[in-house]
Amino acid sequence: MQLKNKRILLTGATGGIGKHLALMLASKGASLAIVGRDIDKLDDLANQIALKGGAAERIVADFEVPGTAENVAAIALEKLGGVDVLINNAAILDFIQFEDQTPERIAQMIHVNVTAPIQLARALLLHFKANSQGHYVMVGSILGSLGFPHYATYCASKFAVHGFSQALRRELVDTNIGVTYIAPRSVNTSMNDAAILAMLARTGGNLDEPEKVAAIVVKALEDEKQEVFIGQPESFFAWLNGVLPQVVNVGLKKQTRVASEYVTVKLK
Repeated sequence: MQLKNKRILLTGATGGIGKHLALMLASKGASLAIVGRDIDKLDDLANQIALKGGAAERIVADFEVPGTAENVAAIALEKLGGVDVLINNAAILDFIQFEDQTPERIAQMIHVNVTAPIQLARALLLHFKANSQGHYVMVGSILGSLGFPHYATYCASKFAVHGFSQALRRELVDTNIGVTYIAPRSVNTSMNDAAILAMLARTGGNLDEPEKVAAIVVKALEDEKQEVFIGQPESFFAWLNGVLPQVVNVGLKKQTRVASEYVTVKLK
């Protein structure tokens, strides 16, 4: 896919991965609608894009609010004159003992990570079909294939995004509408706080820079890949978990004990 002049709707645009994605896409000549909750951050990103010769429409939105996905789709269609690509990148994360995660926070995470991106995909589907073309990029996680302790609800949300991506791709197999699923491992962004970083360092977990991940997302979109899993050995264990989960259970015992120490520290 040539990205020049493609009209791209990007959620989570001011986050670590999203910011780099926006700048890279703009540098390739794409027309952007960038979505975020903070108008100041959106303004700053739009200014950076402008300095590189690009342009971006700003959409202030909070996906925790019901109905936001449909409103964002309508605004993007109006501002860009249509949408060719949707990149669902917005998400929230907790590293926490499941018993300490409130019912309200569970509902919030499922809505932001699962319900809103699915609703946004649906809101653009008729437009994609009317134009006989379109592409979805769903940013998931290695934890959408590999359940890791103290990320229970986050894992559930990313397993859902992974399953949705597969099902939608198969449903649209006889159309010109594509679905790309991206599964990063841990990324060095503000989503991963000091406790997570300490746990990863102790367990030997890998941490990718957001610019690297963004470049992989852009390349996957250009190549219209179906699924891209980032990094080893995490990608291997995600695959192994689908074949021999009992083996992964044994392999994660030590990491589980270590992770528990950092969750306890975090909660005090």
